[in-house]
Amino acid sequence: MGRQKETKNNMRTLEEKAAIVEEYLNENTSTWKIAEKYGITQQLFRKWKTKYLKNGINGLISQTGKSRKNKTGRPKKTKTEEEKLKREIIKLEIEVARLKKGYLVKGVGAKKEFVTTFDLNTK
Repeated sequence: MGRQKETKNNMRTLEEKAAIVEEYLNENTSTWKIAEKYGITQQLFRKWKTKYLKNGINGLISQTGKSRKNKTGRPKKTKTEEEKLKREIIKLEIEVARLKKGYLVKGVGAKKEFVTTFDLNTK
């Protein structure tokens, strides 16, 4: 069902959420009427109500943008000595192939520069 079309997605403050839930609890009305009155979905209101009853007003603190994990991206595998040496060998083989073709690579990333070595060897 979701939010009605052409309505703004309002971020409610902690006090507003608490006031809405307390109004529901004090007036003994339906979740449908409260949701309609404040322009929120019944599902969202039920979440607020459950969090409020379980943890009090602190349960209504917004978790938007809060990361629950400290790690981001793919976890790095620890490399064994053998894997490190294989990687070094591959890098050296690439460098030898470049030298055979007649160019060097200086710099890294966007500042990478390809320098030809044929001019240096012919002089």
